[in-house]
Amino acid sequence: MKVAVIGCGTIANAAHIPAYMKNAEAEIKYFCDIIPERAQKAVEDYNCGIAISDYREALADPEITAVSVCTPNNGHKDIAIEALRAGKHVLCEKPAARTYPEALEMQKAQHETGKTLNIGVVNRFNTAVNRIKNHIDAGDLGEVYHVYVSFRAHRSIPGLGGAFTTKAIAGGGALIDWGVHFLDIVMYCCGDPAVHTVSGETFSKLGNDINAYVYEDMWAGPPTPDGIFDVDDSMTALIRTAGPVVSVNGAWAENINAGGMFIDFMGTKAGIRLQYGGNYTLFGTKDGKLTEVTSELDADNMFNDMFQEEIDAFVRCVQTGEKLASHIDTVIITAQMMQAIYDSAQTHKEVAF
Repeated sequence: MKVAVIGCGTIANAAHIPAYMKNAEAEIKYFCDIIPERAQKAVEDYNCGIAISDYREALADPEITAVSVCTPNNGHKDIAIEALRAGKHVLCEKPAARTYPEALEMQKAQHETGKTLNIGVVNRFNTAVNRIKNHIDAGDLGEVYHVYVSFRAHRSIPGLGGAFTTKAIAGGGALIDWGVHFLDIVMYCCGDPAVHTVSGETFSKLGNDINAYVYEDMWAGPPTPDGIFDVDDSMTALIRTAGPVVSVNGAWAENINAGGMFIDFMGTKAGIRLQYGGNYTLFGTKDGKLTEVTSELDADNMFNDMFQEEIDAFVRCVQTGEKLASHIDTVIITAQMMQAIYDSAQTHKEVAF
C-alpha cells in the first residue's frame, strides 16, 4: 500500500513517518511539504520516497492508496476533501479542522466518497486509556457521573506570534491544541455520550503583549515580535452529556506554577485519575477499607506505541473496511463540543443541543 505524507514537520517526523516505516504493509512514495527542503530532507533521512511541494501531484498518482495529512490546521479541510474525492483514504491529524462547520464538510465528503477518513485522536490507541475504558465498560467504577479535566501549564504558549497563536491558521489556542486530546479521551472512555449543553469561557490574557511575555522555554519558538496572538491561552467549561457531567480547566499559560495534566473519572463504586501520557490510579474500597492501585505501564514507550497502533490500524482498516473508533463520524462530536465552548465564550451564554 503506497502512501503520501503531506506536511513534513514535527508530528510527521515524530510519529507518522517512523510508524509507516515499521509497517510491512505500507510504503511511503511521497514526502510533501510547501518548504521543499523539508520534503527533500525526509527523503534523505528515511532513504525512500520522492520529494514534492504540491500535494495534488500525489493525489493524481493512481498508485497512491492513502495519505497522512500532517499540515497546520488550516490545511486539513481542503486537503482531506480533495484527497477523498481523488479516491484516497485519509488519516488527518487532530483537530479534524479549525471549526465544526469545516469538520462537517469533511464528514460529508467522506460519506459521499465512502473512503476512510480517520482523525489523529491518537489516545484512542493508548494502552492506559483503553484499560480505563475497559474498567468503565466492565462497571468497575459504577456510574461515572462526573469527569474533571485539567490541562494546565505555567507559561507554555507555543511559538507565540506564529501559526499556533494565529486563529486563521490554528482555529483556536489551548482548547483546540491540547483540549481536543483530553476531551476526546473523556468521550471515548465514557462511550461517546451525546452532548446536551455547553457553557464555557476562553481567555486571551498572558500572550497579548508578545514582547513582554516572560517564559523559560518555548516549543515551536522563539516568539515572533510582530506576529499575531488572537487565540485562547486558557479556558474553562462545563459540559452536560447523556453520561457524565464534564468540567474542564485548561491553560497554555497561567500565573500558577503548579500545572496539572490529568483526568479524573468519578464513579459511584470507584474513581480513576489518569496522568496524561502516563499511568493511572484506581481508587476504590474492599472489605471495608480504602484501596489504591496504580498501573505499572511503561509510560516512556506508550507515545511511540500508540502512534504505531494508530498507523497500523489505519492501514488495516483501509485494507479491510473496518470502521475505527477514530473515524470522523465519532470524532465529529469533539469538534462540535469545542465549537460550542468557543460559541458560548463569545456570547457568554449556554449552548444547548
